[in-house]
Amino acid sequence: MSAQDPREELVEHLPALRGFALSLTRNGSAADDLVQDTIVKAWSNIEKYEVGTNLRAWLFTILRNTFYSGRRKAKREVEDVDGVHAEQLAQKPDHDGRLALQDFQEAFKQLPDEQREALVLVGASGFSYEEAAEMCGVAVGTIKSRANRGRERLTVLLHLDENEAMEMTDQSTMAVMSGNRTSSR
Repeated sequence: MSAQDPREELVEHLPALRGFALSLTRNGSAADDLVQDTIVKAWSNIEKYEVGTNLRAWLFTILRNTFYSGRRKAKREVEDVDGVHAEQLAQKPDHDGRLALQDFQEAFKQLPDEQREALVLVGASGFSYEEAAEMCGVAVGTIKSRANRGRERLTVLLHLDENEAMEMTDQSTMAVMSGNRTSSR
């Protein structure tokens, strides 16, 4: 492998990939599987990556496409009609000091996939609107609109006044709620 081989950089992007996968899947195990599938696809298709371009954006695009392909496939699969799998699910206990974060997570889950995705990309993951639009294959205005509508909906779901800030210590959550995103990094 040469010094510019992108395979050497893949590990650096794992935490960001897992965060994005977790926001899409809302399940730690499924997120880990999605990241693993993404890395396998990236490694298998590394010759398609253009050295010198944004590797992180390329990986996020692979992850996003893998997620949505899986969802389309799942729609064609048989559901858990007898509830056997549902009985195996467990809910983690609530912890003191985490209620605001838990409220945010519950509200965030209620957003449409497109709004959640836009907020994670431009807020929590730090991509510019332009980069997020390219990854999602939509216009920049569409990403901006999705992010703004998502923030507005979160404000309603969390019963916040327009200028009221949510008290958070989680940087990713604060980034998602912040409307102060510039158009480029």
